[in-house]
Amino acid sequence: MATQRFRLPLFLPAQGAAEAEATIIEWFVAEGDEFQPGDVLAQVDSAKSVFDFQAPCQGRVIRRYRLESETVAYTEPVMEIETSDPAMKDWVPPAAVAAQVAAQPTHHETAPRPQAAHLVLRGVGGYLPSRVVSNAELVQAFPQLAEEYVYQVTGIRQRRWAAESEKPSDMAYAASLEAIRQASIPLRDLDAIIVATTTPDYAMPATACVLQDRLGLVGVPAFDLNAACSGWLYAVAVAQGLIVAGTARHALVVGVELQSRLLDASDRSAWFLFGDGAGAAVISGGGQGHRLGAAMLGADSRGLHLARRATPGYRVPHGADGFDPWIRIDGGALFRVATENFVHIIRQTLARTGWNPEEVRWVVPHQANSRILKAVARRCGIAFDRFFLNMDRLGNTSSASIPLALAEMAPQLQPGDKVILCSVGAGVTTAALALEW
Repeated sequence: MATQRFRLPLFLPAQGAAEAEATIIEWFVAEGDEFQPGDVLAQVDSAKSVFDFQAPCQGRVIRRYRLESETVAYTEPVMEIETSDPAMKDWVPPAAVAAQVAAQPTHHETAPRPQAAHLVLRGVGGYLPSRVVSNAELVQAFPQLAEEYVYQVTGIRQRRWAAESEKPSDMAYAASLEAIRQASIPLRDLDAIIVATTTPDYAMPATACVLQDRLGLVGVPAFDLNAACSGWLYAVAVAQGLIVAGTARHALVVGVELQSRLLDASDRSAWFLFGDGAGAAVISGGGQGHRLGAAMLGADSRGLHLARRATPGYRVPHGADGFDPWIRIDGGALFRVATENFVHIIRQTLARTGWNPEEVRWVVPHQANSRILKAVARRCGIAFDRFFLNMDRLGNTSSASIPLALAEMAPQLQPGDKVILCSVGAGVTTAALALEW
């Protein structure tokens, strides 16, 4: 009979009776790693000394709850493990932890309301799968097309596609860790998680709840929203509302899409356009960061038929007879609608902020199509070379495209740079946001 495996949290061992917390200097294990009794799991800095956090048993890492350089109380778990060691069934956490768990609230307390003008983007991060898929690979399904023709029509030369083992929540988790590091706040200070996606792990529960579990955050609100390519900007607007309402102080906002498994290789209108990836940001009320203006959101249901997919999730389900499971777009009509809406929301943003077109350092659109964006630049009075594009390398990553672009741009942005973020998505949804770096 196989030994039963079970899960439990691990806590840092206090190095002195008067100590309350310690800082994780470096992790030596990752999620999924196996370990033996006495293996060093992490190096930790306490008030008295630097010490090795050693494994008390044989087992496997399920998740790490804390980041490197993060200070954690001895009463809080730092990781969850799986083990079959029967001695660990009788392992008792510190008395303070038991009392804390018993008294833990089942709701999330609201925070003091900041002024809307003090909303900031504190940190941004991105994740891209390792597999690079070139036009040369994809045109094999269309021998009559040349790879250079695909680039001329779309502005895309290559894109990233996820590995078979990757899920949207995996990509969201990696992007979130980077955003939290960049934000320089303890993970436990996050008060809300919002995931924008059209390709969730499941129809339910929300991918945000899966991400919440991976991060080890208990009690904070977590939910998904779907506004297609406009999803991340919609999610930022919702985060702003939560902060102003006092429900949150720091919100994690993620855009993630895994679209490569939803493309019909016989449909040239969509086959070349989409890539996979995730981008995340921490939005905060006050403190250090880059000032956010109020978001402008819209939708026009007259465009319902222009971009669509009939089934939820990131995989085509088995037994898909009787309905079309693939991403479908009406390319010509979508070109016209997207161009008109991009021009409109950029002009609206300029009017609301009082910025002149010459003052705008960057326009960061969702990475739709280079021909669309060239037409937009001509009509809104902002030079095309100030439109930030990475679609040639990443394709259209839908709700992930703007945070991925910001993560790439961040090292070159200068204090005071004026940036317009904008998107047009299936629905037809529209969104724009002014950002002053």
